[in-house]
Amino acid sequence: MREITIPISDETIRSLKVGEPVTLTGVMMTGRDAVHKWMIDTFIKQTRQPQGDDLEVYAAIKPLLDHGVIYHCGPVVAGLDTKEYKFVAAGPTTSIREEPYQADVMKHFNARGVIGKGGMGPKTLAGCQEVPFVYFHAIGGAASYIAQSVQKVLGVYKLDFGVPEAMWVIEVKEFPVVVTMDSHGGSQHAVIDEKSRKVFEELLAKA
Repeated sequence: MREITIPISDETIRSLKVGEPVTLTGVMMTGRDAVHKWMIDTFIKQTRQPQGDDLEVYAAIKPLLDHGVIYHCGPVVAGLDTKEYKFVAAGPTTSIREEPYQADVMKHFNARGVIGKGGMGPKTLAGCQEVPFVYFHAIGGAASYIAQSVQKVLGVYKLDFGVPEAMWVIEVKEFPVVVTMDSHGGSQHAVIDEKSRKVFEELLAKA
């Protein structure tokens, strides 16, 4: 299995192909629905004025995401009272909800990887080729196992969004994923969708 260190170079991203299993080591950040909408509205489309600590948070995450990785994850976190945070569960959440935002977010922050489950659509796939970046598929239903690769919680931003929706900055070691959308236009999810559609049509024809 190939080992990749974050931050990830363009050369490494271009070398990755659909179906390739890899492990990720380094620092990444979680981000789900609230985070992506906040990024788009406040800093990319600028339909919302920065408020509160928005500018401070932006300044902190911009270098973190440069050639970095965003993880679609709503973790279960212990130590909220003492702020000695520890990930108890860190499974991936469904990525397609971020389809309207993902490519724009990756381009703006110059990020190189997004982790989630279920894959994403054509806008994100086009962004993979342009930015470039790849989509890493994590194992659904293995939240406790994946949490073992989280070595340390380095910080958290926008905790007012709620624990699952906050931006958790984590240090990971040998985080297991599979490349399922690459920077060459390959998408395992599109292949599976097409095969499933054909089988479904064949079944309907026999009904």
